[in-house]
Amino acid sequence: MRMPDDVAEGFSRQITTEMASAAAYLQMSVFFADRNLTGMRRWMRAQAEEERSHALRFLDFLLDRGQRPALGETPAPATEFADPGAAFAAALEQEQRVTQAIHELHRLATESGDLASVPFLLEFVSEQTEEEAMVETILDRIRLADGDASALLILDQQLGARPASA
Repeated sequence: MRMPDDVAEGFSRQITTEMASAAAYLQMSVFFADRNLTGMRRWMRAQAEEERSHALRFLDFLLDRGQRPALGETPAPATEFADPGAAFAAALEQEQRVTQAIHELHRLATESGDLASVPFLLEFVSEQTEEEAMVETILDRIRLADGDASALLILDQQLGARPASA
């Protein structure tokens, strides 16, 4: 069953949002690679892959519904950050933008009566709660480290233990 045009357009915007998020995380991984924080680099790279996989899930959902996705332009991501805390603060802002976009899309699908989209979107609503909490925890730990290189290296090691497929 085809979805309403405004919902399909919203899904296309979400694909673009997810791709922009993937690009931002990939660029953040470069920031951490330049500082030899390989665990944080790996964590950001895994986030980039996760966002890209989300974009593909949205794209496939549209295709399965007989819609033709139309991807928009993505802005160039930031390339420099003052420190690791600033990079993770930017990551949190990125997750908050994605959350807001998914909430708006869920609201649009619900108001349009597109019941087939609602359960699909609810998975992402729940996941975004987890994503924001995870980034907030990392940011809190960076703040607790308060410039202590040893504490930052321990956190870097912990983040590097994240499975690549996460």
